[in-house]
Amino acid sequence: MMSRRLTGLIVNGLLWGLALVSLFPLLWMVSVSFMPAGSSSAVPSPLWPAHPTWANYRAIFGTLGMGHYLLNSLGIASAACAMSLTFNVMAGYAFGKLRFRGRDALFKTLLGALVIPGQVAMLPLFLMLKSMGLINTYAGALVPAMASVFGIFLVRQFTRTIPDELLEAARIDGAHEFRIFLTIVLPLLRPVLVTLAIFSFLGSWNDFMWPLIVLTDDGLHTLPVALAGLSREHVQDNEMMMAGSVITVLPVLLLFLALQRHYIAGLMTGGLKG
Repeated sequence: MMSRRLTGLIVNGLLWGLALVSLFPLLWMVSVSFMPAGSSSAVPSPLWPAHPTWANYRAIFGTLGMGHYLLNSLGIASAACAMSLTFNVMAGYAFGKLRFRGRDALFKTLLGALVIPGQVAMLPLFLMLKSMGLINTYAGALVPAMASVFGIFLVRQFTRTIPDELLEAARIDGAHEFRIFLTIVLPLLRPVLVTLAIFSFLGSWNDFMWPLIVLTDDGLHTLPVALAGLSREHVQDNEMMMAGSVITVLPVLLLFLALQRHYIAGLMTGGLKG
């Protein structure tokens, strides 16, 4: 009994140690964001502010107008999340439960696209959007987020856990496919919907390359792009940069912590059936 308890204490101690090592950069980032200008450049660098101040955050929102870019990111990420849920869920359900000619071959082709880096498709996608007049518009920024192979695969795997007998019984009772999808399938997909929503929101929120390419107007930039521009103009202002980083990281971190139970449940359940 003592040996088992000692082993548990050692394992838990190691896990806590690894957690602290992983969290230290984030905690130090928050700490530096409250330091007066130039304080973090001291040798040795302080771990916490001797005189905490909100000056960096006031400068970020007041002087530099970072609140505008925050709203841009929030709007784009929310719209991308809603569009991703709509298209990925419908496509995943079709591949998982509906029978149509070429279904398996088409799905295998989609899976093959997973090995193609996203950067490869940026140039043809940019040229296509340019011909459609969607460059420098929020619509152009949202096009890549409309659907993803991973999202379709995740929903498809989850829908395969739904008994076919349940759907057949609804069809026998006279329910059409759209009603079955809305009233039976969607409530059962709740865990994977939360998981997919987190993936979509985080992916769009953290995306840097595509908004940088497609949004040429400074007023349309998202938070990561604006923060990169801020780093070029205020390269020596470590405290201000850390405040901008906190503003970028904190919303998605809180979202993940609030929904992590549903996120893990969706991933685990979606992988039970191939």
